[in-house]
Order: sequence, then C-alpha cells, then structure tokens
Amino acid sequence: MGLIFELDPRADRSLSDAVVALWTEVSNADGAVGFVPPVTADDVRPEWLKHLSAMSEGRARLLVGYDEEGAVAATAFLTYNTHRLMRHWIWLYTVMVHPRHQGKGYGRDLMTAAADAARGFDGIQAIRLTCRGGTGVERFYASCGYKEVGRVPDAIRVAPGDDRDDIIMLLPLQQA
Repeated sequence: MGLIFELDPRADRSLSDAVVALWTEVSNADGAVGFVPPVTADDVRPEWLKHLSAMSEGRARLLVGYDEEGAVAATAFLTYNTHRLMRHWIWLYTVMVHPRHQGKGYGRDLMTAAADAARGFDGIQAIRLTCRGGTGVERFYASCGYKEVGRVPDAIRVAPGDDRDDIIMLLPLQQA
C-alpha cells in the first residue's frame, strides 16, 4: 500500500511535531536535508518555523505523505519565487521519506505527487531543486525526470575538508 498525500494540511501542533520528528530522523540517517548528524528536534525546529512562516504568508506549500497508520512518512515543500521574472517555476525543498520506509517506492511517489501538485498551480511550468553531491541522490531525481542543469563545485561544506557540489536540477512540467 502506498502513501496518502495531502497538500496544505492544517499545520497544528500534531503535524508540527511529526514533521520535526521526521526531519530529525532523516537528518540523523544521513539524509541531505540541511543538517549533518547528529541533530535533535531542537536543532530542526527553527528551520520548521521558517517554513511555517513562509506557508502562512503564501510563499510555500507543504505536501505530506501519510503511511497506512496515518503517520507522517514523507514531506516536501513547494516554494514560490518572489522575483517577478521567475514566477513561472517553483522550488522543491526538503524532500524527505522516513528511513523506515526507504526502499518501498515512497520517494518516487512523493516526487510524482509534488509534480502533480505543481501542475495545479497557476502558471507554473517547472520545478527546480538542488541536492548535495556525494550522496548519489541526483541519480534518483534523474530517474524521476529531473535533468541536471548546473553544478557549483564544493559549495556545500558538510565538515572541514568535506566539501560537496551543489547540484541544480529541473523538471519541466507538461501542461495538460
């Protein structure tokens, strides 16, 4: 059984705690979602609050995938551009699937759901994301239809002496 997706769920305390817990688990499993392990919920919560603020201002939208028990199993943030010349594409940030669900196809389901959601946004023609080099995740995104369109060498410092490329990928959306 796959995930059940919801776009723009009510961001109450329960959802907030679940997203922060997911983000912490993914980070500590070495997921490239803005942190380097080890992290705690207290480390992650300020980033969640930034996303929550963007959501409340209409600058970002949250996509949540729930597992068969109704628990938050996957998330992604779809963020609008504020620059008037770039409003025809959106950013996809903080793409996460809980480590216990790895290998079940939920990541691909999440990417499909994000693209489907973006197709429903007025005037959006593409999704852009960045990913950390050295993880192999760019191969996963490519298998979901994204193309590498740029790379900034050594732009991400994971630790002293461990710099990674910032890989820029794009998914054009065919309008139905």
